Amino acid sequence: MDGAVKRNGLAQAASGQARTDSSDPTERSSAGGRLVRRLASLRLTLALIVLLGGGVAFAYLREGARTWPLVVPLVLLAINLMAAVMSNGVFRRQTALLVFHLALVVLLLLVAAGRLTYLNAHVGVTEGVPFNGELSGVDRGPLHAGALSSVHFVNKGFHIDYAPGLQREATRNQVAWQGPDGRWHDEIIGDQKPLIVSGYRFYTTFNKGFAPTFRWRDNQGNVVRGSVQLPPYPMKEYSQAAEWSPPGSALPIWVLLDIDEIILDPAEHTSFHLPEHYKLVVRIGRERHEMHPGDSLQTPDGTLEFEGLRNWMGYRVFYDWTLPWLLAACTVAVVSLAAHFWTKFTARPWDA
Repeated sequence: MDGAVKRNGLAQAASGQARTDSSDPTERSSAGGRLVRRLASLRLTLALIVLLGGGVAFAYLREGARTWPLVVPLVLLAINLMAAVMSNGVFRRQTALLVFHLALVVLLLLVAAGRLTYLNAHVGVTEGVPFNGELSGVDRGPLHAGALSSVHFVNKGFHIDYAPGLQREATRNQVAWQGPDGRWHDEIIGDQKPLIVSGYRFYTTFNKGFAPTFRWRDNQGNVVRGSVQLPPYPMKEYSQAAEWSPPGSALPIWVLLDIDEIILDPAEHTSFHLPEHYKLVVRIGRERHEMHPGDSLQTPDGTLEFEGLRNWMGYRVFYDWTLPWLLAACTVAVVSLAAHFWTKFTARPWDA
């Protein structure tokens, strides 16, 4: 009796061990297959599309949340589509269809990567002054590396014609930019033709105006030269004023550009240009002064010299490294889908 029990126990133990040893890879394989099939579910696809739609609506309504509500659904949709490719044998039998769906996966991941690393901002650069990397109205992805320190360009002036009614025509802005080899290049850019340096695109905008340029000498003898950008012209034609403080001083200085001529005549074809007849009204505390180019003004903290007027141009700065790759992925998707339908619907000879 004891011997039979022992034999049965050994047999059961051997059987259990055999089941355990033989089922591990299979179970793991089947568990992996079930997971892939669940990830490839069409119901999950529908739910993720709804989630993406909600993310788009949320990003539209919340200006400060335009990354993660879009990135998360896009990555999940890429995983869902990749699982469908892995679990459906029809993709392995039809190469063109397989390439098309893989291109869609790449597109989803590229759009997600673009949202994580993009940058959108504005900057105003005075004529003859190098771009210093300071931006305004910055909107960027959380993983944007920030390589603006490698961007070097100078605004060398611009030309804008206006049709009657102050209809702005094309902007032609001449810039000089430094390439990776250290050489300087000249280029003319505009609203549709950007300056592209280190992946950053600088487009001209309708914002431009006048910038009084000063030379400031403080009481210690330090000399600094700079300009103050006045509000955009002609959008704020009657508000050409700004308040600022010289470098190293807390002295508030208010300046107003008083123009004694018509810069842009709404009834004529005209061009944007610097005024020839003007004066600069300067207020420091209760004191009022009028300055012309070359005039100097003594203040408690130093000497302010007005050198003259310059233009400034407003640029929209945009960065998204995924754009050329998106174009390539779209091209592959279109070509592969066309090849698939060409193969599928091409008429075959009746005697083939």
